[in-house]
Amino acid sequence: MPTSFVLERDITVYYVEASSFPDGVLVAHQSLHKLVDFDSNRNYFGISNANSKGEIIYKAAAAEYVEGEFQKHNLSSFVIPKGNYACITIKDFMKDVSAIGQAFQELLKEPDLDPKGFCLEWYKGESDCECLIKLV
Repeated sequence: MPTSFVLERDITVYYVEASSFPDGVLVAHQSLHKLVDFDSNRNYFGISNANSKGEIIYKAAAAEYVEGEFQKHNLSSFVIPKGNYACITIKDFMKDVSAIGQAFQELLKEPDLDPKGFCLEWYKGESDCECLIKLV
């Protein structure tokens, strides 16, 4: 059952785009982690939305820990906008990765979805994932 989540401020992230979805998702995250060592205090994200052809575009992303640290990697940036989101939290997501897709199927039924929105995975620590979709 979705809950409400308020993101108080915009978050700028830097990302590696997956070559395909869903097959390229793991490789995109692995590529990102080759550039930036995993740190449980850093915010990691998965961002996905459909392009004009209906294909899912997926970005494995991380927020900067130290301002400017991603400049040397020449990564593209994306701004996760502040605002109201519908949210489903998945505990220990690695036990059942398909739960993420199921959560988004549920979230996409929410009324008042932002038409410019996207699916946002926010990885918390090493085991939890918050699945979010922005509302208008």
